Amino acid sequence: MSGQRRMLVIGATGTIGRQVVAQLLEAGARDPETAGLPDGVEVVRGDLADPDTLHAPLDGVEAVFLLWPFATAEGMPAVLEVAAAHARRVVYLSSAAVRDHERQVEQLIERSGLEWTFLRPHAFAANALRWAGQIRAEAAVRGPYGAAAMPPLHERDLAAVAVRALVDDGHNGAIYELTGPETLTQAEQVGIIGEVIGRPVHWEETSPQTARQQMLTQGWPPAAVDGILQAQAETVTVPRATTATVGEVTGAPARTFRTWVSDHADEFRDIMKAARIHEYGDASVIRYEEVPRPAPGPGEVLVRVAATSFNPSETALRSGMLRAALPVDLPYILGWDVSGTIIEVSDDVEGLAVGDRVIGRLDAGGAAAEYVAAPAGVLAKAPATVPLADAAAIPVAALTAWQVLFEHAHITAGQRVLINGAGGGVGVFAVQLARHAGATVVATASGRSAAAVRRYGADQIIDYTTTALADALDGPVDAVVNLAPISPEAAASLVSLLRPGGVVASVATPVEPPADADVTALHMVARNDAKQLGEIVELLDAGALIVDVAESHPLSDLALVHRRSEAGQTHGKITIFP
Repeated sequence: MSGQRRMLVIGATGTIGRQVVAQLLEAGARDPETAGLPDGVEVVRGDLADPDTLHAPLDGVEAVFLLWPFATAEGMPAVLEVAAAHARRVVYLSSAAVRDHERQVEQLIERSGLEWTFLRPHAFAANALRWAGQIRAEAAVRGPYGAAAMPPLHERDLAAVAVRALVDDGHNGAIYELTGPETLTQAEQVGIIGEVIGRPVHWEETSPQTARQQMLTQGWPPAAVDGILQAQAETVTVPRATTATVGEVTGAPARTFRTWVSDHADEFRDIMKAARIHEYGDASVIRYEEVPRPAPGPGEVLVRVAATSFNPSETALRSGMLRAALPVDLPYILGWDVSGTIIEVSDDVEGLAVGDRVIGRLDAGGAAAEYVAAPAGVLAKAPATVPLADAAAIPVAALTAWQVLFEHAHITAGQRVLINGAGGGVGVFAVQLARHAGATVVATASGRSAAAVRRYGADQIIDYTTTALADALDGPVDAVVNLAPISPEAAASLVSLLRPGGVVASVATPVEPPADADVTALHMVARNDAKQLGEIVELLDAGALIVDVAESHPLSDLALVHRRSEAGQTHGKITIFP
């Protein structure tokens, strides 16, 4: 396949989508830019609920991999109309059950004029991850229908079939029933997991009624619970048969369940990878290492981390500069921001359930890891319109911006506010929030950040590296918000930019006005507030704010990010993914 052929993967951050992206890269599809996806992936924004937003992502695209995330086919005709105007081929991820809305989607695709291929996978091997918490805690899995037998499918095999259908001819009109190569009971799967991780694990049979109540308590919809239990009961007496489709399409045999477990063994062990410090010092003290996986305590949930974000103040914590103000117990796992998916919930937690996508600020750190036990009270539901890995850029920066603007500077509509240091991570949100409040925004930013700050909505941008603020302003401002770690002398000079009765609020260097100055000077430290975070998420989902991620790096490169930050080589928000 030519390196210039373009493929659009809708749902690229999910389990299957990531595998499709990775294998398309191996096959030579064209890319650049990332969001926790492999290097060289072009990430484009589009909303299936607003088909007009899909024209730009589909421009120049030849084939589309489509995962339809809704429970009805409503909206699909408009999406297909846009797709047909650009692409010639669609590969749709359906299911072996072909539920009503999936049947409707298939029928609409057949009538769209596009070449089409339908993928109907049977049970995913990844379904075994629902047992991971029990296996780590007790080396046992309790559930009904241990004799239910199915051929688990590795997600890499599903992706391999999808890629062949996307890039090769000869698949138009094909419906592929996909399974793994062997039929295994649930009890046999549990036994294989134990063999691979080197720890005996056994199945303990429970009643369907007990399992149903547990799933309902965890927040599963009753219809879904009953469907799952019914399907399991049916496969006790009539095991699901295997198909040879994976091998026939890809030329390679389907991977075994044992192979899948080997690929995901750490999910079932009580260890994880994390970036932590054992002592204070330069960036070399950050170790990327295996550590015990946490278990959620009272009032906590266990989050599978999609990403954390880098905050420059963490370099001060790591070096020991904050040890008096923010003492921590060593060894210490870094990471104050978190986005991820809840995989375990303590019994006393209400309002959150397994499978919820969440974001939060963790004052005790710990998010620079594959998993973190987080207090439920600091978490908010993640925005639906932002990729989950990108959402890690929100909590610390957005809460800081919200509080300095509205609780300390008291920004209101019609005011004129100067945001000093608008090109940083907090500035991303401060400019947008001030504009949303109806203020006129004057922002300072370097030349490399000016375009981004203008995109956030600044009315005037001052390049502080070439121009004095007093010379650039055409009159006093109502408020100054300082986000930059400037010298005390520079901080004091901000006072002269204010009108009488104005406010200067700083999250960095404190501002000390002259005794006779008719201004209010405040220095603030942001606090955790899940309610405010929820309001910020609402603004994001309403389109009033955007999340702008400047860079994204693997957790193993966190020390490098610290070094670059201290050398002045970073700007904007940087996310870190496990």
